Amino acid sequence: MSAAGDPSLHRSETTERYLEAIYYIEHEGEVPRPGRLAEWLGVSAPTVSVSLQRLARDGLIRIAGDRSVELTDEGAVAAATIVRRHRIVERWLTDVLGFDWATADSEAQSLTHGMSALVLERIDESLGRPVTCPHGNVIPGRTPPEGRPLVRLVELSNGDRARVARISEVAEHEAPHLLHLLDERGIVPGIEVAVESRSASGWDLIAAGAHMTLDPATARAVWVELPTDR
Repeated sequence: MSAAGDPSLHRSETTERYLEAIYYIEHEGEVPRPGRLAEWLGVSAPTVSVSLQRLARDGLIRIAGDRSVELTDEGAVAAATIVRRHRIVERWLTDVLGFDWATADSEAQSLTHGMSALVLERIDESLGRPVTCPHGNVIPGRTPPEGRPLVRLVELSNGDRARVARISEVAEHEAPHLLHLLDERGIVPGIEVAVESRSASGWDLIAAGAHMTLDPATARAVWVELPTDR
């Protein structure tokens, strides 16, 4: 696709931020609402209302009577394109340039707006067309890895074992330190974890032979796959 024919190059950065936020919130099983988006984007409620009306006028979202927001077919395609770009660039920043998770996430946010389909295609091809971003979230358009249904780490009980599958995009956005903490502690996709004990203050785990404690908010951000023999 030529640069002139790439619609992503003609959307404002603000529009892309809203579409990306709605996509992430929807894919975590939540309902996007103006208040939630105001928290996510760090803007005022009146600003969100004006922006959502503009997105609705452009045919990218629908606003229901209860003020919940839903992507239209056109909006869903646009949002998936934005998220795909972000996740591929994150993978490039971590796998090729050696950035840590948190830095890669932040830098991808800056680099991807306005990136042409041609440049993204070359990066994707050079990486071997990965299926997920560095923290395990599926790149839109790719087939998710086969496996059992996922549960949050916070749902595990004493003695449970599981394999880390992905980190919540919503949680990582709301807690900027989260990616750094998990990366530093080795709680990454593919790692096996075992729950030693759990309490209101946290989950005591063994991961890669090391003992560690995760607070409830962090444990809630980690999605795991339970073993078949559970």
